[in-house]
Amino acid sequence: MQQFLAGIATCASWGVAIFFLRFWIDTRDRFFVLFAAAFLILSVNWLLVAVLQPATEVRPFFYMLRLAAFGLIIAAVVDKNRG
Repeated sequence: MQQFLAGIATCASWGVAIFFLRFWIDTRDRFFVLFAAAFLILSVNWLLVAVLQPATEVRPFFYMLRLAAFGLIIAAVVDKNRG
């Protein structure tokens, strides 16, 4: 069941990334490309979780991927709100 849910999360992350890339193509705003990159990183994270089924020793690597994705989201919001 865990693999199935990770597969759903992978597909959803790809869908959201494509959604943001479409807006980036229209506007050329950095905000959208950073969000798309963050969701692509999250999709890679969920794909690796589904395929590798990590043991507890390897899990910090996956948290680092998530940290990078959320860091990109924070950077996009800060960059957009700067004057």
